[in-house]
Amino acid sequence: MSTADKPPPLTSYESKVNALLKKLTLEEKIKMIHANSAFAAGGVPRLNIPELMMSDGPHGVHAEQGRDWKPVLNVDDAGTYLPTNNTLAATWNPALGYAYGAVLGREANARGKDVILGPGINIIRTPLNGRNFEYLSEDPYLVSRMAVGYIRGVQDQGVSACVKHYAANNQETRRKDIDVYMSERALREIYLPGFKAAVQQGGVNTLMGSYNKFRGQYATENAYLMLDILKGEWGFKGLVMSDWSSSHNTMDALRNGTDLEMGTDLMLARGTLDQSAVAAGPGFNKSLYDRFYLADPALEAVRKDPALEPLVDDKVRRILRVMYATNMLDGAKRQPGAFNTKAHQATALRVAEEGIVLLKNNGLLPLSKTVKRVAVIGANADRENARGGGSAQVKANYEITPLQGLKNELGSTVPITYAAGYKIARGQQADPQLIAEAVAAAKAADVAIVVGGSIHGYSYLKWSDNAYDAEGSDKPDLKMPFGQDELIRAVVAANPRTVVVLLGGGPIEVAAWAAQVPAVVEAWYPGMEGGNALAHVLFGDVNPSGKLPFTFPVKLEDSPAHALGEFPSTPGNPLKQTYKEDIFVGYRYFDTYQVAPQYAFGHGLSYTTFRYDKLSVVPGKRSAKVKLILTNTGKVAGAEVVQVYVKDKEAAVKRPEKELKGFEKVFLRPGETKTVTVQLPAEAFQYYDEARKQWVLEPGAFEVLVGSSSRDIRLTGNVTL
Repeated sequence: MSTADKPPPLTSYESKVNALLKKLTLEEKIKMIHANSAFAAGGVPRLNIPELMMSDGPHGVHAEQGRDWKPVLNVDDAGTYLPTNNTLAATWNPALGYAYGAVLGREANARGKDVILGPGINIIRTPLNGRNFEYLSEDPYLVSRMAVGYIRGVQDQGVSACVKHYAANNQETRRKDIDVYMSERALREIYLPGFKAAVQQGGVNTLMGSYNKFRGQYATENAYLMLDILKGEWGFKGLVMSDWSSSHNTMDALRNGTDLEMGTDLMLARGTLDQSAVAAGPGFNKSLYDRFYLADPALEAVRKDPALEPLVDDKVRRILRVMYATNMLDGAKRQPGAFNTKAHQATALRVAEEGIVLLKNNGLLPLSKTVKRVAVIGANADRENARGGGSAQVKANYEITPLQGLKNELGSTVPITYAAGYKIARGQQADPQLIAEAVAAAKAADVAIVVGGSIHGYSYLKWSDNAYDAEGSDKPDLKMPFGQDELIRAVVAANPRTVVVLLGGGPIEVAAWAAQVPAVVEAWYPGMEGGNALAHVLFGDVNPSGKLPFTFPVKLEDSPAHALGEFPSTPGNPLKQTYKEDIFVGYRYFDTYQVAPQYAFGHGLSYTTFRYDKLSVVPGKRSAKVKLILTNTGKVAGAEVVQVYVKDKEAAVKRPEKELKGFEKVFLRPGETKTVTVQLPAEAFQYYDEARKQWVLEPGAFEVLVGSSSRDIRLTGNVTL
């Protein structure tokens, strides 16, 4: 199935689902709607209903997790470590999204998993969010396009995807109790479109609720989010699972759309569960899983009030639909899958190659393989990242670091000198001795490559060591940690032929040295083949084509969540937060409020040049068709992402300066020309009217802006609808 094909609806199995549902006792139904161990749920042997087996994560199938949360030893669970999701988003290539998802689906099949807990699609509201590396973009349209491909790639392998975290989970600080408030317009225009696309275009089978509260009620048990919008307006027929320990109340979970409760044992084991939800007496000594909100407490509630049983039936019906769609029932055979194959490694390599972004190049790149000596500097150059980040960690079959990738590229003919340059440790400042060693290496080399940026934490063996790009913690600031600014300034002073390569899960402040450095590359966390991909880009084997999926601010204070909004909470109230920046997230803020970014949304350079010509914008019925000619005017093959933005010239409400509404990644040989066509449906021109509680296309004139980034517009047209 291609990314354009629509998956069969979950209701295709309804007659079988209803027949099986009638055979279940109330006790068996209750067993279906909560976990029975760390990553498994349900299972009714009497009726040949198996357990539902789940696994993290968004960029690789997690190492085997025991039922008791302890790692399973002596198993083959070292698989494909794909580049993280913001690397995928930086490719701006939905077909790669599908290929990426297909790798996850095949490897999940090979490992006996029914649900892969991804993609994560929360909007990147603040660059400080520790889990930004798991997410895609600040822009809801880009999120939607990439997530749909990912989901279909997973599910075409007979494995269910799980889109997360629904909704308004945009930080890790106090993620389990922060109460988020925003306008309805911001909710509909910015924070929900990706989830809506996952449901209506991607046909996602499962969705995970988030930890935070939304407008006073926990999101996982939020009647407005789950019942009114997700299952009502959008018609979602799949199952909603809690995040691990995001359930809080039996009656709220029963009534407000939580279908499967997971991970509450984490709270029970720590003794933090609200005991008012658990019946007193002998039941307290039962297994942890019988004490879940949707376990014995739900069973007792239904026995007392049989009118609640249809709510349980709806949950079980949704779970059974997913089981049928995932080839789990009636003797259906699981697709064989494949694990850590050469083809999967090739996909990891291609995603990294297309996702790496060339931020700046004053002619230094690509490097020549005839260089005499290369200095590679920076602790990140020789640091593996697969096991970092929290629940997203992957046990990689192997991981090519930047240093190893450069050695692979140059072989034994070009000497490479490595200097750490800085030390990764808590509170670590610039180390004069390490900087001196790096300067000496740079002076003796033809070119210096500094590999720095961020990290997932200090020790990947301890959750308490998570830091910077990691679950459970946000970054303390956007500064380069461990004295890297001082290091880079010293290295470029010693050798003006210096390339800086950034690793990390989002923007970082580079103004302290960016003007002095001739070339800057963003490589994200590029997966198991990342070092090879980076070397291919630096030495010109691959022409970079990645584009930023979010804005790099000059400084943190320029970001809208910090300039206009609240972070991490309302002053004086650590449990509440209001998104006062409203719809002006990311480039919508920078462009509308005329704040200069360090690097703009959609920005990314190439080793070739592209000419945009002959724009036409033809109106249709509440739509428009955009056509232009794109030519590769350089001497090497390359790819350009043609970005189409829409500006409402006059509106009844304040609208952003421009909004991304279409894009196409175009691959061209030197001198080649292609016609690019982008369709703009009615949705491309609409805004959400809070008074009328509906989307509105206000008749009038619109500007259509086509370019290479949100700040590099090449052609402009007009259309009246």
